Formats: sequence, C-alpha cells, structure tokens
Amino acid sequence: MKHNKVLTILKFCCEKNGKIRNIRDGFEDALILAVKNDIPEVIEQITQFFPLSIRNTRDDRCTLYQLAIMNRCENAYNFLVHEATYHRDSHHHRAGYYFQDNLLHLAAKLAPQHKLNKVNGATLQMQKELEWFQEVSKLMSPEQRTTRNKEKETPMMVFSKQHENLRQKGEDWMKSTANSYTIIAPLIIAIACSAIITVLGGNNGDTGKAIYEKKPSYIIFLVLDALSLFTSTTSLLWFLSILTARYADEDFLYKLPKRLIVDLIILFMSVTAMLIAFSAVLYIMFGQENWWILLVIGVTTLLPISSFVTLQLPLLVDLIYSTYGRGVFGKRSERRITS
Repeated sequence: MKHNKVLTILKFCCEKNGKIRNIRDGFEDALILAVKNDIPEVIEQITQFFPLSIRNTRDDRCTLYQLAIMNRCENAYNFLVHEATYHRDSHHHRAGYYFQDNLLHLAAKLAPQHKLNKVNGATLQMQKELEWFQEVSKLMSPEQRTTRNKEKETPMMVFSKQHENLRQKGEDWMKSTANSYTIIAPLIIAIACSAIITVLGGNNGDTGKAIYEKKPSYIIFLVLDALSLFTSTTSLLWFLSILTARYADEDFLYKLPKRLIVDLIILFMSVTAMLIAFSAVLYIMFGQENWWILLVIGVTTLLPISSFVTLQLPLLVDLIYSTYGRGVFGKRSERRITS
C-alpha cells in the first residue's frame, strides 16, 4: 500500500514538472537513489516522463548502468538493459571515462559487503559474483571482453584479483565440509562391509544357506545394507573429488556446488539405508512377529534421520536453489564464463 502511494506521488510530481528540460534540475537524485536501492518502478516512472534520463551521467561520469552493476542491483539492471529502450543499444555498453573501465570491468569488481552478506557462505557468494560477471559479459562484444583498462588488466584479470580472498574462503569452506563428511563415509563403509560379510543368525548346517534367507526382513536388510555400502563408497569418491579440485574461479559457478549437492544427496541415501538395514536386523532378532516392536524401531530410526535432515537440509536447499534455481536475474544463465 505504501509502495503504491509513493509511486502515485512520484507520478504526480513528474507530471507537474514535465517541462523541466534538464533532469539535473528535477529528478537526478531520485533516479540515482532508485538505482542504488534497486527500485525499478521508480526508474520506470521517471524515465516515462524524462526519456533522456536513461543517458544520465553524474559528475563522476558514472552512468545508471554502471551504478546498477557496481551496487549489484539486479532489478534495476534488468529494467535498464531489457525494458528501457531509449538509446539502450548505443549507451548501456559504454565505459565510464573516469574509471577507464567498461561494464565488464565493473562487474568484475567485488560487490559491496552488504550485498555479499545477503548470501550465505563464501562459496555461494562467489557463485553469485560469477553470475553477475557472466550476465554482463553477454552484453559485450568479444573485443570488449578482453579489453584492458588503464592498469592493463582484462575483466577476468580484475575479477581474479578482486575476488582472491573470497575464492580462498570458499575453497577453505568446501574442503573443511568435505573433510567432515569423509569421516562419516568410511565409517558407514566399514559397518556395511562387516554386516554383509557376517551372516545374520548363522548358516543352516545342511544347506549352508543363511537361516533367515526366506524372511522378508532379512531380504530388506541385505538390499539396504548393499545400497548403503555402494552409496557411501560413491559419496567418498565424490568428496575426494572436492578435496582434489583445482578451485579455479569459474569452478564456483557450477562444478563445485554440483559436486557438493550430489555428495549430500548420496550421503543421505547411505545413512538412511544403513539405519533401516539396522532396524531390520533388530526386528529379526527381537521382533518375534510383534508389530509393536517394529513401531518402536521405526520411531527410533526416524530420530537420527530427522536430525540429519534438519541439520543438513538448509544447506542442500540453498545449494540447489542457487545452482539450479531462477538465478540472480530471474532465469538460470548458461554455465559459461568468458575469460
């Protein structure tokens, strides 16, 4: 409601001052604040009455496009690039002469800290920064993507330099996370191997087969124990791939988050299969066809599973949404970085 009232007041002011020839005499500050605060509705309202304001340049030679990129304002950026049409093609790609950088150089610089803090963890922060860099690179010609600024640096060189600390933090977090999980996976492998080698209840002296071979609960135990063994082994290999990754800048966009997502899903499957297999053993040994024992076993089995989900699901959801979701710009960009 308040938002609509503000837009109504702004429209009234624009109509009353529509004869102002110089945007600096009227709405420059409001337009700049709208870009910095990522409010595309205000930008749209002002540009309807003052189309030339799209070309607005501040005293420091910083255009609206550059402001949106430097302040990581995706809504304002989307409006300026995709919806604002006045001289868009001839102006949005120009460099700021004061900075002697093109738009891609600006996108390569580290985002303001308050923008980074909106994303959890250095890995996802690095991923978002790469999304910005990739999105802006789509506007640039091949020559502009490799243009050098006054420091003789290409946009990708600026990105690597500005994001070195963030990249290192992301690498440290990924490795510490993988190290933590590599402790769990071998334990599950050891338990699963021991359980599947040791024949539950012993063998039949006449046939040599397992005594419980025809019990459904024993079949469930064998299947889930084997599943736990295979998934935990696979999970361990994936975690090792994280530990041995090269951790290049572009790997944080898709490759590393994808590996961690796969690892967490497989590890969850392994833990769940192991616990259900263990429950099947308890039922075989102590159940004696008493369903209330099965109920007790089921409830107690849910405790560690629910704990694992509660503790790890938020991280998994963040990774999936950030990697496969709509993305910073309302769509999932192609996974490519131009150096």
